[in-house]
Amino acid sequence: MKKVSVILAILCLCQTLQAQQLYNMGFDTWSKQGRTWNPFPKDASEAQRVWDSANGAMKVLGINTAMPEYDHVAVPGSGKAAAKIVSRKITWTFAAGSLYTGHFVRLVNFSGIEMDNGTPFKGRPKSLSGYYHYQPGVVDNAKEPYQSMKGKTDIGQIEVALYDWPKALRLVSTDGHFDPEADPHLIGRGVLKLTQTTDGYVHFEIPIEYRRDATPTYVGINVLSSALGEYYTGSSNTILYIDEFQFNY
Repeated sequence: MKKVSVILAILCLCQTLQAQQLYNMGFDTWSKQGRTWNPFPKDASEAQRVWDSANGAMKVLGINTAMPEYDHVAVPGSGKAAAKIVSRKITWTFAAGSLYTGHFVRLVNFSGIEMDNGTPFKGRPKSLSGYYHYQPGVVDNAKEPYQSMKGKTDIGQIEVALYDWPKALRLVSTDGHFDPEADPHLIGRGVLKLTQTTDGYVHFEIPIEYRRDATPTYVGINVLSSALGEYYTGSSNTILYIDEFQFNY
Protein backbone atom coordinates (compact mmCIF):
# COMPACT_ATOMS: atom_id res chain seq x y z
CA MET A 1 0.00 0.00 0.00
CA LYS A 2 2.87 2.35 0.80
CA LYS A 3 4.31 1.90 -2.71
CA VAL A 4 0.91 2.66 -4.25
CA SER A 5 0.58 5.81 -2.12
CA VAL A 6 4.02 7.02 -3.12
CA ILE A 7 3.30 6.42 -6.81
CA LEU A 8 -0.03 8.26 -6.55
CA ALA A 9 1.65 11.18 -4.77
CA ILE A 10 4.29 11.41 -7.51
CA LEU A 11 1.62 11.30 -10.23
CA CYS A 12 -0.38 14.04 -8.50
CA LEU A 13 2.74 16.21 -8.20
CA CYS A 14 3.56 15.71 -11.89
CA GLN A 15 -0.01 16.63 -12.89
CA THR A 16 0.11 19.73 -10.67
CA LEU A 17 3.35 20.89 -12.28
CA GLN A 18 2.02 20.19 -15.76
CA ALA A 19 -1.18 22.16 -15.11
CA GLN A 20 0.52 25.00 -13.24
CA GLN A 21 -1.08 28.44 -13.37
CA LEU A 22 0.13 31.76 -11.95
CA TYR A 23 -1.30 33.78 -9.08
CA ASN A 24 -3.73 36.53 -10.12
CA MET A 25 -3.99 35.57 -13.80
CA GLY A 26 -7.54 36.91 -13.69
CA PHE A 27 -6.23 40.34 -12.56
CA ASP A 28 -8.83 40.53 -9.79
CA THR A 29 -6.38 41.41 -6.99
CA TRP A 30 -4.90 44.92 -6.68
CA SER A 31 -3.64 47.19 -3.91
CA LYS A 32 -2.61 50.82 -3.66
CA GLN A 33 0.49 52.25 -2.03
CA GLY A 34 0.04 55.99 -1.84
CA ARG A 35 -1.09 56.88 -5.36
CA THR A 36 0.53 53.84 -6.99
CA TRP A 37 -1.48 50.80 -8.09
CA ASN A 38 0.09 47.35 -7.70
CA PRO A 39 -1.23 44.08 -9.22
CA PHE A 40 -0.83 42.18 -5.96
CA PRO A 41 -2.37 42.42 -2.47
CA LYS A 42 -1.17 44.71 0.29
CA ASP A 43 1.63 43.05 2.31
CA ALA A 44 1.90 40.42 -0.45
CA SER A 45 4.09 37.38 0.03
CA GLU A 46 6.78 36.60 -2.54
CA ALA A 47 4.48 33.97 -4.06
CA GLN A 48 1.80 36.64 -4.57
CA ARG A 49 4.12 39.20 -6.19
CA VAL A 50 3.92 37.62 -9.62
CA TRP A 51 2.95 40.67 -11.69
CA ASP A 52 4.35 44.19 -11.79
CA SER A 53 4.36 47.31 -13.94
CA ALA A 54 6.30 50.51 -14.53
CA ASN A 55 4.04 52.40 -12.10
CA GLY A 56 6.82 52.51 -9.52
CA ALA A 57 8.90 54.64 -11.88
CA MET A 58 6.22 57.34 -11.91
CA LYS A 59 5.03 57.25 -8.31
CA VAL A 60 6.51 60.69 -7.57
CA LEU A 61 4.16 62.10 -10.23
CA GLY A 62 1.21 60.02 -9.07
CA ILE A 63 0.84 58.57 -12.57
CA ASN A 64 -0.19 54.97 -13.32
CA THR A 65 -0.03 53.23 -16.70
CA ALA A 66 -1.47 49.97 -15.32
CA MET A 67 -4.48 49.95 -13.01
CA PRO A 68 -7.55 47.92 -12.08
CA GLU A 69 -10.75 48.15 -14.10
CA TYR A 70 -13.85 47.14 -12.17
CA ASP A 71 -16.69 48.13 -14.52
CA HIS A 72 -15.42 46.87 -17.89
CA VAL A 73 -14.50 43.21 -17.36
CA ALA A 74 -14.55 40.18 -19.65
CA VAL A 75 -16.30 37.91 -17.15
CA PRO A 76 -18.67 39.71 -14.74
CA GLY A 77 -19.08 38.60 -11.15
CA SER A 78 -18.56 39.54 -7.54
CA GLY A 79 -15.02 40.74 -6.87
CA LYS A 80 -14.03 40.63 -10.55
CA ALA A 81 -11.60 43.10 -12.11
CA ALA A 82 -9.54 43.47 -15.27
CA ALA A 83 -6.28 45.28 -15.96
CA LYS A 84 -6.36 48.62 -17.80
CA ILE A 85 -3.04 49.47 -19.46
CA VAL A 86 -2.48 52.87 -21.07
CA SER A 87 0.27 54.68 -22.95
CA ARG A 88 1.00 58.28 -21.96
CA LYS A 89 3.13 61.29 -22.75
CA ILE A 90 4.80 62.29 -19.49
CA THR A 91 6.42 65.74 -19.74
CA TRP A 92 9.92 64.67 -20.79
CA THR A 93 9.27 61.22 -22.24
CA PHE A 94 6.75 58.72 -23.62
CA ALA A 95 5.68 55.83 -21.39
CA ALA A 96 4.06 52.73 -22.86
CA GLY A 97 1.76 50.92 -20.46
CA SER A 98 2.98 47.47 -19.42
CA LEU A 99 2.12 44.57 -17.17
CA TYR A 100 4.62 41.75 -16.80
CA THR A 101 5.68 38.82 -14.65
CA GLY A 102 8.61 39.99 -12.55
CA HIS A 103 9.55 42.92 -10.34
CA PHE A 104 10.14 46.61 -10.91
CA VAL A 105 13.48 47.58 -9.32
CA ARG A 106 14.10 51.30 -9.94
CA LEU A 107 13.85 54.26 -12.29
CA VAL A 108 16.97 54.81 -14.42
CA ASN A 109 17.96 58.30 -15.61
CA PHE A 110 14.33 59.49 -15.47
CA SER A 111 13.48 57.70 -18.74
CA GLY A 112 14.21 53.98 -18.29
CA ILE A 113 13.57 51.25 -15.77
CA GLU A 114 15.49 48.42 -14.16
CA MET A 115 13.46 45.25 -13.67
CA ASP A 116 13.68 41.54 -12.95
CA ASN A 117 12.00 39.69 -15.80
CA GLY A 118 10.15 36.44 -15.12
CA THR A 119 8.58 34.48 -12.27
CA PRO A 120 9.33 30.87 -11.18
CA PHE A 121 7.40 28.34 -13.25
CA LYS A 122 7.90 24.68 -14.20
CA GLY A 123 4.98 23.87 -16.51
CA ARG A 124 5.06 23.28 -20.27
CA PRO A 125 1.67 24.64 -21.44
CA LYS A 126 0.51 24.41 -25.05
CA SER A 127 -0.80 27.97 -25.09
CA LEU A 128 -1.75 31.11 -23.18
CA SER A 129 -5.32 32.34 -23.56
CA GLY A 130 -7.47 35.15 -22.22
CA TYR A 131 -9.35 38.26 -23.30
CA TYR A 132 -8.30 41.68 -24.51
CA HIS A 133 -10.00 44.88 -25.64
CA TYR A 134 -7.69 47.11 -27.66
CA GLN A 135 -8.22 50.79 -28.44
CA PRO A 136 -5.08 51.98 -30.25
CA GLY A 137 -4.51 55.65 -30.90
CA VAL A 138 -2.56 57.32 -33.68
CA VAL A 139 1.20 57.31 -33.03
CA ASP A 140 2.18 60.80 -31.89
CA ASN A 141 5.54 59.93 -30.31
CA ALA A 142 8.27 58.33 -32.41
CA LYS A 143 12.03 58.03 -32.32
CA GLU A 144 14.61 56.37 -34.53
CA PRO A 145 14.51 53.81 -36.00
CA TYR A 146 10.70 54.03 -35.94
CA GLN A 147 9.98 57.64 -36.89
CA SER A 148 8.07 56.32 -39.92
CA MET A 149 5.40 55.06 -37.47
CA LYS A 150 4.28 58.61 -36.69
CA GLY A 151 0.72 59.14 -37.88
CA LYS A 152 0.02 55.41 -38.11
CA THR A 153 -2.13 53.30 -35.80
CA ASP A 154 -0.38 52.06 -32.66
CA ILE A 155 0.42 48.36 -32.19
CA GLY A 156 0.16 46.42 -28.92
CA GLN A 157 1.64 43.07 -27.91
CA ILE A 158 1.08 40.07 -25.63
CA GLU A 159 4.11 37.78 -25.28
CA VAL A 160 4.74 34.59 -23.33
CA ALA A 161 8.16 32.94 -23.08
CA LEU A 162 9.59 30.05 -21.05
CA TYR A 163 13.23 29.89 -19.94
CA ASP A 164 15.57 27.74 -17.87
CA TRP A 165 17.32 30.69 -16.22
CA PRO A 166 19.07 30.02 -12.88
CA LYS A 167 17.39 33.22 -11.59
CA ALA A 168 15.17 36.01 -12.90
CA LEU A 169 16.81 38.07 -15.65
CA ARG A 170 17.82 41.59 -14.58
CA LEU A 171 17.12 44.07 -17.40
CA VAL A 172 17.83 47.79 -17.74
CA SER A 173 15.82 49.35 -20.56
CA THR A 174 18.43 52.01 -21.27
CA ASP A 175 21.08 49.32 -21.91
CA GLY A 176 19.46 48.18 -25.15
CA HIS A 177 16.76 45.88 -26.47
CA PHE A 178 16.44 42.36 -25.00
CA ASP A 179 15.88 39.76 -27.74
CA PRO A 180 14.31 36.56 -26.33
CA GLU A 181 15.17 34.64 -29.50
CA ALA A 182 18.88 35.28 -28.90
CA ASP A 183 18.76 33.99 -25.32
CA PRO A 184 20.27 30.46 -25.06
CA HIS A 185 17.94 29.77 -22.10
CA LEU A 186 14.79 30.20 -24.22
CA ILE A 187 12.65 27.03 -24.27
CA GLY A 188 9.40 28.18 -25.87
CA ARG A 189 7.70 31.39 -26.94
CA GLY A 190 4.50 32.82 -28.40
CA VAL A 191 3.65 36.38 -29.47
CA LEU A 192 0.39 38.10 -30.39
CA LYS A 193 0.53 41.50 -32.12
CA LEU A 194 -2.50 43.71 -31.55
CA THR A 195 -3.06 45.70 -34.74
CA GLN A 196 -6.77 46.61 -34.78
CA THR A 197 -9.39 48.28 -32.64
CA THR A 198 -11.73 45.70 -31.13
CA ASP A 199 -15.42 46.08 -30.40
CA GLY A 200 -15.22 45.13 -26.74
CA TYR A 201 -13.36 42.10 -25.42
CA VAL A 202 -12.23 39.36 -27.77
CA HIS A 203 -10.89 35.95 -26.80
CA PHE A 204 -7.32 35.08 -27.78
CA GLU A 205 -5.11 32.03 -27.64
CA ILE A 206 -1.35 32.20 -28.21
CA PRO A 207 0.26 28.86 -29.15
CA ILE A 208 3.68 28.35 -27.55
CA GLU A 209 6.31 27.11 -29.99
CA TYR A 210 8.89 25.00 -28.17
CA ARG A 211 12.53 25.05 -29.22
CA ARG A 212 13.91 22.54 -26.72
CA ASP A 213 12.73 19.58 -24.67
CA ALA A 214 13.61 21.06 -21.29
CA THR A 215 11.82 21.88 -18.04
CA PRO A 216 11.30 25.64 -17.57
CA THR A 217 12.36 27.42 -14.41
CA TYR A 218 10.82 30.82 -15.29
CA VAL A 219 8.03 32.24 -17.40
CA GLY A 220 7.93 35.74 -18.78
CA ILE A 221 4.57 37.24 -19.78
CA ASN A 222 4.81 40.78 -21.10
CA VAL A 223 1.79 42.86 -22.09
CA LEU A 224 2.37 46.21 -23.82
CA SER A 225 -0.20 48.77 -24.87
CA SER A 226 2.43 50.12 -27.30
CA ALA A 227 4.79 47.39 -28.53
CA LEU A 228 7.47 49.92 -29.52
CA GLY A 229 7.36 51.74 -26.20
CA GLU A 230 10.92 50.64 -25.46
CA TYR A 231 11.90 52.87 -28.37
CA TYR A 232 9.66 55.71 -27.04
CA THR A 233 7.30 55.16 -29.96
CA GLY A 234 3.52 54.90 -29.69
CA SER A 235 0.30 56.80 -29.09
CA SER A 236 -0.44 58.72 -25.91
CA ASN A 237 -4.11 57.79 -26.44
CA THR A 238 -3.79 53.99 -26.57
CA ILE A 239 -5.75 51.87 -24.09
CA LEU A 240 -5.54 48.08 -23.63
CA TYR A 241 -7.73 46.02 -21.30
CA ILE A 242 -6.78 42.43 -20.44
CA ASP A 243 -8.60 39.84 -18.37
CA GLU A 244 -8.83 36.15 -17.40
CA PHE A 245 -5.45 34.80 -18.57
CA GLN A 246 -4.79 31.07 -18.26
CA PHE A 247 -2.38 28.40 -19.46
CA ASN A 248 -3.79 25.52 -21.51
CA TYR A 249 -2.24 22.04 -21.36
